[in-house]
Amino acid sequence: MSGSSAADAHGQRVHRVRLEWGPTGAAAIAAGADVAVVVDVLSFTTTLTVAVERGWVVHPFLWRDESAAAHAEELGAVLAVGRFEQRAAATGATASLSPAAMADLAPGSGLERVVLPSPNGSAISVGLRDAGVEVVGACLRNATAVGRWLAPRVTGGAVVAVVPAGERWPDGTLRPAAEDLWGAGAVVDALVLAGVSVPGGVSPEAELAREAFLAVRDRLPERLLACAGGQELAAVDFAADVRVAAELDVSDVVPVLGDDGFRDAR
Repeated sequence: MSGSSAADAHGQRVHRVRLEWGPTGAAAIAAGADVAVVVDVLSFTTTLTVAVERGWVVHPFLWRDESAAAHAEELGAVLAVGRFEQRAAATGATASLSPAAMADLAPGSGLERVVLPSPNGSAISVGLRDAGVEVVGACLRNATAVGRWLAPRVTGGAVVAVVPAGERWPDGTLRPAAEDLWGAGAVVDALVLAGVSVPGGVSPEAELAREAFLAVRDRLPERLLACAGGQELAAVDFAADVRVAAELDVSDVVPVLGDDGFRDAR
Protein backbone atom coordinates (compact mmCIF):
# COMPACT_ATOMS: atom_id res chain seq x y z
CA MET A 1 0.00 0.00 0.00
CA SER A 2 1.39 3.41 -0.93
CA GLY A 3 1.97 6.08 1.68
CA SER A 4 -0.96 8.16 0.47
CA SER A 5 -3.28 5.13 0.39
CA ALA A 6 -2.23 4.15 3.92
CA ALA A 7 -2.86 7.70 5.16
CA ASP A 8 -6.32 7.68 3.61
CA ALA A 9 -7.15 4.29 5.15
CA HIS A 10 -5.81 4.97 8.63
CA GLY A 11 -7.23 8.47 8.53
CA GLN A 12 -10.69 6.93 7.83
CA ARG A 13 -11.13 9.56 5.15
CA VAL A 14 -14.10 7.95 3.43
CA HIS A 15 -16.15 8.51 6.61
CA ARG A 16 -17.85 11.60 8.02
CA VAL A 17 -17.60 10.37 11.63
CA ARG A 18 -14.15 8.99 12.47
CA LEU A 19 -12.54 7.72 15.64
CA GLU A 20 -8.93 7.17 16.65
CA TRP A 21 -6.87 7.24 19.86
CA GLY A 22 -4.52 9.75 21.45
CA PRO A 23 -2.51 12.59 19.92
CA THR A 24 -1.11 10.53 17.04
CA GLY A 25 -4.53 9.15 16.14
CA ALA A 26 -6.01 12.63 16.48
CA ALA A 27 -3.56 13.98 13.93
CA ALA A 28 -4.35 11.11 11.55
CA ILE A 29 -8.13 11.51 11.53
CA ALA A 30 -8.25 15.30 11.94
CA ALA A 31 -6.79 15.84 8.46
CA GLY A 32 -9.70 17.30 6.55
CA ALA A 33 -11.99 17.24 9.60
CA ASP A 34 -14.11 20.22 10.56
CA VAL A 35 -14.69 19.36 14.23
CA ALA A 36 -12.78 17.20 16.70
CA VAL A 37 -14.43 15.78 19.82
CA VAL A 38 -11.92 15.10 22.58
CA VAL A 39 -12.98 12.56 25.22
CA ASP A 40 -10.98 12.18 28.46
CA VAL A 41 -13.50 10.85 30.97
CA LEU A 42 -11.08 10.43 33.91
CA SER A 43 -10.81 13.29 34.08
CA PHE A 44 -10.02 16.29 31.83
CA THR A 45 -13.23 16.56 29.81
CA THR A 46 -15.43 15.63 32.77
CA THR A 47 -13.82 18.37 34.88
CA LEU A 48 -14.04 20.74 31.91
CA THR A 49 -17.77 20.04 31.56
CA VAL A 50 -18.39 20.57 35.28
CA ALA A 51 -16.54 23.90 35.11
CA VAL A 52 -18.41 25.10 32.02
CA GLU A 53 -21.69 24.11 33.71
CA ARG A 54 -20.76 26.74 36.29
CA GLY A 55 -20.22 29.42 33.67
CA TRP A 56 -16.43 29.42 33.83
CA VAL A 57 -14.08 29.79 30.87
CA VAL A 58 -11.54 26.96 30.78
CA HIS A 59 -8.12 27.27 29.18
CA PRO A 60 -6.38 23.97 28.41
CA PHE A 61 -2.65 23.67 29.01
CA LEU A 62 -0.21 20.81 28.50
CA TRP A 63 1.56 20.60 31.86
CA ARG A 64 1.19 22.05 35.31
CA ASP A 65 4.58 23.74 35.73
CA GLU A 66 6.02 27.24 35.95
CA SER A 67 4.89 28.00 32.41
CA ALA A 68 1.31 27.07 33.35
CA ALA A 69 1.44 29.45 36.31
CA ALA A 70 2.75 32.22 34.07
CA HIS A 71 0.02 31.51 31.51
CA ALA A 72 -2.67 31.69 34.19
CA GLU A 73 -1.27 34.98 35.49
CA GLU A 74 -1.23 36.44 31.99
CA LEU A 75 -4.89 35.47 31.50
CA GLY A 76 -5.97 36.61 34.94
CA ALA A 77 -7.07 33.02 35.55
CA VAL A 78 -6.87 30.53 38.39
CA LEU A 79 -4.46 27.65 37.81
CA ALA A 80 -6.16 24.36 38.70
CA VAL A 81 -4.21 22.18 41.11
CA GLY A 82 -3.83 18.42 41.07
CA ARG A 83 -6.08 16.12 43.07
CA PHE A 84 -3.70 15.64 45.97
CA GLU A 85 -2.88 19.34 46.15
CA GLN A 86 -6.57 20.14 46.28
CA ARG A 87 -7.05 17.68 49.12
CA ALA A 88 -4.20 19.27 51.07
CA ALA A 89 -5.41 22.83 50.48
CA ALA A 90 -6.60 24.77 53.49
CA THR A 91 -9.76 25.83 51.67
CA GLY A 92 -12.13 23.70 49.68
CA ALA A 93 -12.73 26.51 47.15
CA THR A 94 -9.85 25.47 44.91
CA ALA A 95 -10.02 24.77 41.18
CA SER A 96 -8.77 21.24 40.61
CA LEU A 97 -8.52 18.48 38.01
CA SER A 98 -10.85 16.52 40.31
CA PRO A 99 -14.39 16.73 38.85
CA ALA A 100 -15.93 16.00 42.26
CA ALA A 101 -14.01 18.88 43.84
CA MET A 102 -15.05 21.18 41.00
CA ALA A 103 -18.65 20.05 41.39
CA ASP A 104 -18.53 21.12 45.04
CA LEU A 105 -17.80 24.70 43.99
CA ALA A 106 -20.84 26.89 43.54
CA PRO A 107 -21.25 28.90 40.33
CA GLY A 108 -19.19 32.01 40.82
CA SER A 109 -16.97 31.05 43.77
CA GLY A 110 -14.65 33.88 42.74
CA LEU A 111 -13.71 31.93 39.60
CA GLU A 112 -14.24 33.21 36.08
CA ARG A 113 -11.30 31.70 34.23
CA VAL A 114 -9.49 28.44 34.97
CA VAL A 115 -6.31 27.08 33.40
CA LEU A 116 -6.73 23.30 33.44
CA PRO A 117 -3.53 21.38 32.62
CA SER A 118 -3.62 17.73 31.58
CA PRO A 119 -1.06 15.70 29.61
CA ASN A 120 -3.80 13.79 27.77
CA GLY A 121 -7.12 15.47 26.97
CA SER A 122 -5.86 19.01 27.45
CA ALA A 123 -2.72 18.45 25.38
CA ILE A 124 -4.73 16.84 22.55
CA SER A 125 -7.18 19.75 22.58
CA VAL A 126 -4.35 22.27 22.26
CA GLY A 127 -2.74 20.33 19.43
CA LEU A 128 -5.97 20.07 17.46
CA ARG A 129 -6.80 23.74 17.97
CA ASP A 130 -3.33 24.72 16.75
CA ALA A 131 -3.90 22.52 13.68
CA GLY A 132 -6.96 24.63 12.83
CA VAL A 133 -9.70 22.18 13.84
CA GLU A 134 -12.68 23.26 15.95
CA VAL A 135 -12.45 21.36 19.26
CA VAL A 136 -15.32 20.18 21.45
CA GLY A 137 -14.92 18.60 24.91
CA ALA A 138 -17.17 15.61 25.59
CA CYS A 139 -17.66 13.08 28.36
CA LEU A 140 -20.47 10.87 29.62
CA ARG A 141 -22.12 13.84 31.36
CA ASN A 142 -22.76 15.75 28.12
CA ALA A 143 -22.49 13.12 25.37
CA THR A 144 -26.04 13.54 24.08
CA ALA A 145 -25.80 17.35 24.14
CA VAL A 146 -22.61 17.18 22.08
CA GLY A 147 -24.11 14.65 19.66
CA ARG A 148 -27.20 16.77 19.09
CA TRP A 149 -25.06 19.87 18.55
CA LEU A 150 -22.93 18.02 16.01
CA ALA A 151 -25.73 16.24 14.12
CA PRO A 152 -26.89 19.08 11.85
CA ARG A 153 -23.28 19.90 11.05
CA VAL A 154 -22.56 16.34 9.96
CA THR A 155 -25.79 16.18 7.95
CA GLY A 156 -24.70 19.44 6.32
CA GLY A 157 -21.39 17.92 5.24
CA ALA A 158 -19.06 18.42 8.20
CA VAL A 159 -16.50 15.75 9.08
CA VAL A 160 -16.12 14.88 12.77
CA ALA A 161 -13.05 13.31 14.36
CA VAL A 162 -13.84 11.66 17.72
CA VAL A 163 -10.69 11.27 19.82
CA PRO A 164 -10.67 9.14 22.98
CA ALA A 165 -7.60 10.48 24.77
CA GLY A 166 -6.47 7.32 26.55
CA GLU A 167 -3.81 7.23 29.24
CA ARG A 168 -0.06 6.57 29.33
CA TRP A 169 2.00 3.57 30.35
CA PRO A 170 5.11 4.37 32.45
CA ASP A 171 7.23 4.32 29.26
CA GLY A 172 5.04 7.03 27.72
CA THR A 173 3.22 4.84 25.21
CA LEU A 174 -0.52 5.09 24.77
CA ARG A 175 -2.76 2.98 27.00
CA PRO A 176 -6.28 2.81 25.54
CA ALA A 177 -8.74 3.38 28.38
CA ALA A 178 -12.15 1.73 28.65
CA GLU A 179 -13.75 4.86 30.08
CA ASP A 180 -12.73 6.92 27.05
CA LEU A 181 -13.95 4.23 24.66
CA TRP A 182 -17.35 4.35 26.39
CA GLY A 183 -17.45 8.15 26.41
CA ALA A 184 -16.55 8.35 22.72
CA GLY A 185 -19.14 5.67 21.96
CA ALA A 186 -21.78 7.66 23.81
CA VAL A 187 -21.15 10.65 21.53
CA VAL A 188 -21.35 8.45 18.42
CA ASP A 189 -24.57 6.88 19.71
CA ALA A 190 -26.07 10.34 20.22
CA LEU A 191 -25.14 11.26 16.65
CA VAL A 192 -26.82 8.12 15.30
CA LEU A 193 -29.93 8.70 17.43
CA ALA A 194 -30.06 12.28 16.16
CA GLY A 195 -30.44 10.94 12.64
CA VAL A 196 -26.91 11.04 11.25
CA SER A 197 -26.98 8.52 8.41
CA VAL A 198 -25.16 10.06 5.47
CA PRO A 199 -23.19 8.32 2.72
CA GLY A 200 -19.81 7.36 4.14
CA GLY A 201 -21.20 8.01 7.62
CA VAL A 202 -19.85 6.33 10.74
CA SER A 203 -16.53 4.50 10.47
CA PRO A 204 -16.22 0.92 11.79
CA GLU A 205 -13.87 2.25 14.48
CA ALA A 206 -16.51 4.74 15.64
CA GLU A 207 -19.23 2.07 15.44
CA LEU A 208 -17.11 -0.24 17.62
CA ALA A 209 -16.96 2.44 20.31
CA ARG A 210 -20.73 2.87 20.08
CA GLU A 211 -21.27 -0.86 20.55
CA ALA A 212 -18.95 -0.85 23.57
CA PHE A 213 -20.92 2.00 25.13
CA LEU A 214 -24.28 0.33 24.51
CA ALA A 215 -22.99 -2.83 26.21
CA VAL A 216 -22.40 -0.95 29.50
CA ARG A 217 -24.90 1.91 29.26
CA ASP A 218 -27.16 0.52 31.99
CA ARG A 219 -24.22 -0.30 34.28
CA LEU A 220 -21.98 2.73 33.90
CA PRO A 221 -21.34 3.50 37.60
CA GLU A 222 -20.42 -0.12 38.28
CA ARG A 223 -18.32 -0.57 35.14
CA LEU A 224 -16.52 2.75 35.52
CA LEU A 225 -15.47 1.86 39.05
CA ALA A 226 -14.36 -1.58 37.90
CA CYS A 227 -12.20 -0.49 34.94
CA ALA A 228 -8.49 0.17 35.42
CA GLY A 229 -8.85 3.96 35.53
CA GLY A 230 -11.68 3.77 38.04
CA GLN A 231 -9.82 1.32 40.25
CA GLU A 232 -6.75 3.54 40.18
CA LEU A 233 -8.72 6.54 41.43
CA ALA A 234 -10.74 4.56 43.99
CA ALA A 235 -7.52 3.12 45.44
CA VAL A 236 -6.37 6.64 46.38
CA ASP A 237 -9.78 7.69 47.73
CA PHE A 238 -11.03 9.51 44.64
CA ALA A 239 -13.98 7.23 43.91
CA ALA A 240 -16.16 10.37 44.02
CA ASP A 241 -14.47 11.51 40.80
CA VAL A 242 -15.52 8.26 39.13
CA ARG A 243 -19.10 8.67 40.32
CA VAL A 244 -19.30 12.22 38.92
CA ALA A 245 -17.84 10.97 35.63
CA ALA A 246 -20.43 8.17 35.41
CA GLU A 247 -23.43 10.54 35.50
CA LEU A 248 -24.78 10.04 31.99
CA ASP A 249 -26.38 13.00 30.20
CA VAL A 250 -26.86 15.19 33.26
CA SER A 251 -25.46 18.22 31.43
CA ASP A 252 -26.50 20.21 28.37
CA VAL A 253 -23.28 22.19 27.95
CA VAL A 254 -21.20 21.95 24.76
CA PRO A 255 -17.69 23.22 25.55
CA VAL A 256 -16.09 24.55 22.36
CA LEU A 257 -12.48 25.74 22.33
CA GLY A 258 -11.87 29.15 20.81
CA ASP A 259 -8.99 31.59 21.04
CA ASP A 260 -10.30 32.55 24.48
CA GLY A 261 -10.66 29.09 25.98
CA PHE A 262 -13.51 26.60 26.22
CA ARG A 263 -16.97 28.19 26.40
CA ASP A 264 -20.50 26.79 26.12
CA ALA A 265 -21.51 26.91 22.46
CA ARG A 266 -25.25 26.85 23.08
